[in-house]
Amino acid sequence: MSVDVHHVAQGPPQAPLLVLSGSLGSTLEMWRPQIEALSRDFRVVCYDTRGHGGSPVPPGPYSLADLGGDVLRLLDRIGAERAHFAGLSLGGMTGMWLAAHAPERIDRLALLCTAPKLEPEGWRRRAATVREQGTGAVAAGVVQRWFTPGYAEREAGVAERMRAMVAGTPAEGYASCCAAIEHMDLRPDLPRIAAPTLVVAGAEDPATPPDHAERIAAAVPRSRLRRVEGAHLASWESAEEVNGLLRAHFGAGEDVEGGDTRTATEKDR
Repeated sequence: MSVDVHHVAQGPPQAPLLVLSGSLGSTLEMWRPQIEALSRDFRVVCYDTRGHGGSPVPPGPYSLADLGGDVLRLLDRIGAERAHFAGLSLGGMTGMWLAAHAPERIDRLALLCTAPKLEPEGWRRRAATVREQGTGAVAAGVVQRWFTPGYAEREAGVAERMRAMVAGTPAEGYASCCAAIEHMDLRPDLPRIAAPTLVVAGAEDPATPPDHAERIAAAVPRSRLRRVEGAHLASWESAEEVNGLLRAHFGAGEDVEGGDTRTATEKDR
């Protein structure tokens, strides 16, 4: 059953709607580097995934259909027939599910540092650890995978805020979303995604290495792939570049189809 997720909106009310969906263990804070840059041209809606932040924490386990259903319910609540959608990691998995199963609701899609399938055993173990010891037991390791060592050292305050954010996630919500990833296999859905899709990979991402993005871009018919510097939270580590890619893809600023490809890997179909 869908739930009413916590959300905030910023930007001109009549501007095109852009929904931002975050990674496992994150809250709205994850999108701080994007909100100001994107809300000049879009009505930006950020939400907390169920089990996270200010959203309800229903008993788990959860599925991607649950997470996608929450987004459809959110769109209905705010009176939106269609929206652009950008998701990072778990948010990208939710975006792929939505674009395949509710294509009439998704206009353009951006998938950042995500994967269509991951090895399930690690997610089963992580969920068990969190249920037994709480999210604080995994928070430091999660953030270590989110940032490159150099960035984490330079931006120690950011890394600490992110660690605290993960540690503050309810154990039931975090573990139940781990189950959604454990049982996920979006590979059969990828050819059904009709939305124009931007796929962004962090060049040094240990959580979802670039080969996952390459597989997504190879299977989604109207997709292009861009590689940026940084690790899993490339939205922070390469914020300016990611913001430019998102603005262009969703129709603000320079057209991404005519953009400079000298510093990015791009695949057109």
